[in-house]
Amino acid sequence: MKKIKVLFSDIGGVILTNGWDKESRKRACEIFHLDFDEMNHRHEFIFNVYEIGRITLDQYLDTAVFYEPRDFSKKEFTDFMYAQSQQLPNMLPYLIKWKKAHPDIKVISINNEAQELNHYRIQKFQLHRFFDAYVSSCVAGMRKPDPGIFRLAVGIAQVDPDECIYFDDRKMLVDAAAKTGLNAFCHTNFEDTKKIIEKYIG
Repeated sequence: MKKIKVLFSDIGGVILTNGWDKESRKRACEIFHLDFDEMNHRHEFIFNVYEIGRITLDQYLDTAVFYEPRDFSKKEFTDFMYAQSQQLPNMLPYLIKWKKAHPDIKVISINNEAQELNHYRIQKFQLHRFFDAYVSSCVAGMRKPDPGIFRLAVGIAQVDPDECIYFDDRKMLVDAAAKTGLNAFCHTNFEDTKKIIEKYIG
């Protein structure tokens, strides 16, 4: 393996919980008394369009939730959506400390996140303390596992794919990244990822 110059990482499932996953939607349906099957069907229909930046959060909610009158407001619902994001144990404090010790290594996220959620999560958890840049689906206009988003990230970093390591919690996305030449690893827990980082970078 060449000397590693860039660390790429997903956000949801590695550093934070996922932003708006199936379990979050189930909780929303219980709290706001929504029909989960109907809401989830509408979500699946429109969310990919939202996640690549083609529509706004308001437009997503109009399709998925507010297609009929509700006894709660969009603000109440979006506040609930944002509150589902939580920091996972250990990972972020370690990475912030590690980054300070390795300022020459560029750290860039490659994530599937919609614009408003992505912005909220970056600001709320001060992810600039670790990441130098963000290749987010809402800006890139494409989502993992599209190989184009990995090639875009490598192009932004101006390195060869084999000069990078990449972490994701989903094996399918790890495999997609590996097919583009990245040294890709599946994040399963803090200790194993820490060992990989220290093995390949220091």
